Amino acid sequence: MRQIDEIIIHCTATPEGRDVTVEEIDRWHKAQGFSGIGYHFVVYRNGCVMPGRPLERQGAHCRGHNARSIGVCYVGGIAADGRTPMDTRTSAQRIALQALVLLLRLRFPRCGVHGHREFAAKACPCFDVKAEFE
Repeated sequence: MRQIDEIIIHCTATPEGRDVTVEEIDRWHKAQGFSGIGYHFVVYRNGCVMPGRPLERQGAHCRGHNARSIGVCYVGGIAADGRTPMDTRTSAQRIALQALVLLLRLRFPRCGVHGHREFAAKACPCFDVKAEFE
């Protein structure tokens, strides 16, 4: 197993209310030249946590941090207008994300939890990860 010390939270940057599947994200990432989906987990709007890239494999989700991080992505992050960054998480997504991060921190106790925007000039994941997970 690789050395893991960060959990990085992302959003799909898709409009509020739009469902997106792991398979769609996999296609998007392959179109960008990745070998497949770059996230290790995707949290659907209904709260289902779906596996993406195996944890044993380095992710492709945050430049400079992929080798030692786990990428977690929730579906949403943009208002219905298709442009405005917004925390669009459903109640089910909030609960599932909290549970997933708790389980990952139990397995990898040295992990810090970060939002993608801490490492890139983006709004992603469109909420304050530090406030929510510390």
